[in-house]
Amino acid sequence: MPPHPTALALLPDGRLRIDWSDDTIRVYRPRDLREASPDALTREKKSHVEQKPSNELTVLSPAELASLTIQGMQPVGHYAYQIIFSDGHDSGIFTYEYLYQLGESLEP
Repeated sequence: MPPHPTALALLPDGRLRIDWSDDTIRVYRPRDLREASPDALTREKKSHVEQKPSNELTVLSPAELASLTIQGMQPVGHYAYQIIFSDGHDSGIFTYEYLYQLGESLEP
């Protein structure tokens, strides 16, 4: 059986901590999760950026410059979470399997 979350917590520095059923602890930066969002709009934005000429510079919007935080998480069935970000993004569904692959290991 694949691992599943057993505890969620927001750390003082804004990172998300997930304790997994296999005793693994992983931490996630909100910006990394937002950029890894599996929704169609994020995928479209990534493909558009990859198609830009190498000499064209990107100007960041004020929302992209602001500190991004996780505002909430909602379970989706028994297999995923919907993460709500401070920039209003909430359409990505992060399966347990996908979340498990993201983030950095934290020693217990």
